[in-house]
Amino acid sequence: MPDFSHPMTPQDCLVALMIAVSASDENLRTSELVTIERVVNHLPVFAEFDQDRISTISKTVFDLFSEEDGLDALFGLIRENLPEALFETAYALACDVAAADGSLGDVEIRLLEEIRYELAIPRLNAAAIERGARARHMTL
Repeated sequence: MPDFSHPMTPQDCLVALMIAVSASDENLRTSELVTIERVVNHLPVFAEFDQDRISTISKTVFDLFSEEDGLDALFGLIRENLPEALFETAYALACDVAAADGSLGDVEIRLLEEIRYELAIPRLNAAAIERGARARHMTL
C-alpha cells in the first residue's frame, strides 16, 4: 500500500488526477504527458509547485491503481486535500489530458464521469468544461 505519511498538496492532487486520466487506459501517450508538463509549467496554480514531485505522485497513482479499491482511495485523497474551489479546475485539467491525443476511449470517458461525480461538478458546468477541452484540442 502507498505511503501517505505526507499529505498531498492541492497541486499534487491536480497532478494526480491528470496522471490518473492518462494512465486509465493503460497507455500513457506522449501527447498526454506533454499536456501535463505544459499545464504544470504554465498555469498560475502551479507557480510554487516543485516539479520533482511529479515522479512521486505518478508512483502513488500507479500504486493505487494496482490496489483493488485504489481509485476510491485516490478520490478520498483528492477530496481530503483539494480545496473545493479547485474542483472545476481539476475536472478541466482532467478533460484536457483526456482530449490531448484527439480521442476519448470508453475507460477515459468512465473515469471523467467518475471524477465529475466525485467532485460534484454540476452537469451544465461539466458540459462547458468538456466543450472547452474539445475546442482546445481540435485538429484540422
